[in-house]
Amino acid sequence: MSENTIPGVDDYDGPAGGWGALGAVARALSGQMAIARESIALHKVNQPQGFDCPGCAWPDPKETSSFEFCENGAKAVSWEATAKRVRPEFFAKNTVADLWNLSDYTLEGLGRITYPMAYDRTSDTYRPIAWEEAFRRIGTALRALPDPDMAEFYTSGRASNEAAFLYQLFVREFGTNNFPDCSNMCHEATSVGLPQSIGVGKGTVVLEDFEHCDAIFCIGHNPGTNHPRMLSTLREASLRGVPIVVLNPLPERGLERFTSPQHPVEMLTGKSTRIASTYYKLKIGGDVAVLKGMMKAVLTADERAVAAGMPRVIDHAFIEAHTSGFEALVEDVANTSWAAIERASGLTRAQVEDAADIYAKAKNVIVCYGMGITQHVHGTENVQQIANLLLLRGNIGRRGAGICPLRGHSNVQGDRTVGITEKPTDALNDGIRATYGFEPPAAHGHDAVAAVIAIREGRSRALVALGGNLAVAMPDTTETFEAMAKLDLAVHIATKLNRSHLILAKESFILPCLGRTELDVQATGPQSVTVEDSMSMVHASAGTLTPASEHLRSEPWIIGGIAKATLPATRVDWDRLVGDYNLIRDDIEKVFPIFRDFNRRVNVPGGFRLPVAASEREWATPDRRARFLVAPGLDEDPPLETGGLMLTTLRSHDQYNTTIYGLNDRYRGVSGRRDVVFMHANDLSARGLKHGDRIDIFATGANVADGKERAVRGFVAVAYDIAEGSVAMYYPEGNALIALESHDRRSGTPAYKSVPVNIEASTVRTAAPARPKAEHAA
Repeated sequence: MSENTIPGVDDYDGPAGGWGALGAVARALSGQMAIARESIALHKVNQPQGFDCPGCAWPDPKETSSFEFCENGAKAVSWEATAKRVRPEFFAKNTVADLWNLSDYTLEGLGRITYPMAYDRTSDTYRPIAWEEAFRRIGTALRALPDPDMAEFYTSGRASNEAAFLYQLFVREFGTNNFPDCSNMCHEATSVGLPQSIGVGKGTVVLEDFEHCDAIFCIGHNPGTNHPRMLSTLREASLRGVPIVVLNPLPERGLERFTSPQHPVEMLTGKSTRIASTYYKLKIGGDVAVLKGMMKAVLTADERAVAAGMPRVIDHAFIEAHTSGFEALVEDVANTSWAAIERASGLTRAQVEDAADIYAKAKNVIVCYGMGITQHVHGTENVQQIANLLLLRGNIGRRGAGICPLRGHSNVQGDRTVGITEKPTDALNDGIRATYGFEPPAAHGHDAVAAVIAIREGRSRALVALGGNLAVAMPDTTETFEAMAKLDLAVHIATKLNRSHLILAKESFILPCLGRTELDVQATGPQSVTVEDSMSMVHASAGTLTPASEHLRSEPWIIGGIAKATLPATRVDWDRLVGDYNLIRDDIEKVFPIFRDFNRRVNVPGGFRLPVAASEREWATPDRRARFLVAPGLDEDPPLETGGLMLTTLRSHDQYNTTIYGLNDRYRGVSGRRDVVFMHANDLSARGLKHGDRIDIFATGANVADGKERAVRGFVAVAYDIAEGSVAMYYPEGNALIALESHDRRSGTPAYKSVPVNIEASTVRTAAPARPKAEHAA
C-alpha cells in the first residue's frame, strides 16, 4: 500500500445505476435476511394497488413498469421489511448505557421494534408496557404541563396524510402550534420563499413537463443518491438532445452518466448515457452570484437585441402582464460587478455567460434544485433568485417550463398540505373550527430550531415525535443532546431503534408502528393511506406484508390513543376516524377544500394533482402578480475568515437522511467508513497536508459567536475534485460544527450546506458522541 493510499478510499469509474446498483440491491436484500418477504414487497413498490416507496418524493410515471423502484428505494424497503427483530428480551439484556456505545448504523440495523416500551431508570433499560398504560401515562404527563406551549410535536416526512392530519388536529385541540417538522431542516426556504415570489410554496412542474422542455438546470442536488428515479427522466431528456446544465461544488456521478437497469442494451453492452451536457463546479455559497450573473448576461443580451432591432431575449409581454418589481431587479443586477460575481462564484465570466446563453436560447426551461440551495443562512433569497431567473423569460406557468424543488421524504410536502405547520392560516383555523367545533390556537408555534432552543432553555418540557431521529438530525449535536436530556416526557413513534430514543427524559416511551409496506387493518377492514409527491400528485398507498409483530399499531391508531388519553373532553370522535380512513379523508376535504372529492379521485390509478395556482399563471401574492425579489449583495453566508474554508454536509450513497443503510459511498469511491473530509488538493497543500492525513475541523464565525468551540477531530482528508476553497463531509457527522443559531432567519432552515471552518493536522482519532447526563438521574 503506497503512502497516499487510504484504506476504503479509491476511485470509482463506473456510471450511476448499472450492475453496481443491481448488486447493491441484492446485498441490501440478503443483509436483512428476508429475501422472499422483501422481494414480494418490491413488486408492490409504486404500483397502483401497492404502496408508495418510503424513500424519496420523486413522482411516479403514468405508465409504471413491473420494477418501478430504484437502488435506494430497494434499500428503504429492505430496511423496513427486514426479518430482524428487537424484542423485549433484547432490551432487558442491554442497558441504555450499553446501547449508547453502538453506532447509529448498528442501532437501526438491529431490526424492527416489536412491543411498546417504557424506560425504567432503576435498571437503565426499556421495559415492555401495555398500550393503554402507555397512553395513560403519556396523557397524564401532557396534561400536567403548566402550558400546552411547553410541548413540542415533531413530524417526520414519512407520515401519511391521514396520520399527519390527525396529529395536527390532536395537537391543536391540545392547544399549541409547536410543530417542528423535518421540512424545517430541508425545504422550508422553499415553503417561505416561493409564496413571496409566485404565491405558492411548491413546484410548478409535473413529470410530463420534462418531455417538453428545451433545457434543464440542476442546482445543488444529487439525484443518484437522493432521488435516483429522477435519473430515468434526465436520461430521456438527454437522449433527445436537451442540454442539462449542472451547478454543484463537486461532481456527482448521477449527474454525469447513468446506465439504466431497466434497459437491457445498456446493461449488456456496458454503455451509459451522458446526463450533464455542462458541469460547473462553483464554490459553496456561490449560487446567488451565478444566478445574478446569468440574469446580468440575459439582460445585457436583451439590450443588445433591442438596439439591433432583433426579437427580445426577455419575455417583456409576460413581465408587463404578470409581474412586479422588475425595475428594482434590473437596478440590482446592473450594480453587481462581474469581478464580484467571479470572486463569489469561483466561475469565470465566460462560464456564467455560457450558462446564460443556454438559458436564453431555450424556449422552455426547468430549474431543479435541492438542499444545496436551501440550507444556507440566506436560503430563502437563494430560492427567490431562481424564481427571478425563470420569470425573466416567462418560464413559469407553461408546458415544459417551471421551477422544480426536489423534496426529500415521500410525504414531507403532503404533511405540510394537511396542516403540519407552526404558522396556521386563518383558512386552516376556520376549517377546523367549522368541522370540529373547538377553537384552535392562532399564535405561531415553534419550528425545529426554535423547539430545540426552547427545550435547551427549559421553556419546553415534552417532546412527542411522529417518526424521525430529531436529536441526530439537528445541528449542534452536543447542545441538542444535552437539551433533550432535560425533558420531562419523550415519546417516540417509530419502527426501529435510533439514538434519539437513548436520550432519556423523566419518562421515555418507544411506541412501535406499522411501516409503509405492512397491512393496516382497522375496524372496517384493510386501510390505505395517501401521500403527496414533490409535484403535488396525491395517490393511495396500501401495504400488503404481514406486520413485523402482532403488537404493532398504525400511526393513526397511536395518535388517536394518545389524543383520547390526553383530552378527556375531546370534540373529535377518534375511534370513528381511526376505524375508517375514508372518514379521515372526508374530514381533510372539509378542512382543506383543495382535496375536493378526495376518496373518489385518489382511487383513480395515479391519483390526482392538487391545484398549484402558479402553474396556471395565477399568483396568490398580495398584488396578484409574480414578484421579482431583490437579494442585496452576493453573500449566501457570512464571510470566511482569512485562510478559512466553506464546508458542506452531504449524504453518502448508503444513507437516507439520518438512516445509514451501510458504510459505503460507492459513487465517491468510499467503502467501510464515514470519517472522511473531501478537499481540493490545493487546499490540502496550502495547509501542509496531504491525502490520507488525519485532520481536525474547527467551526469559525457565527458558529462560535457564543464563545463555545465546535470541532470534529480525527477525520481523514481525501483529495477530491471539489471546488477550491470548498470542503465536504457527511451528515450527520458534520452537525457538531453548526450552532443552532446558524440558520436562515426567514425560514429557520439550518445552514448545513455552508459552515465556515478552519482545518488543521491532527493526531486524534474520532470518538463517539458522549452520552448526555439525564437531568432526572436516579
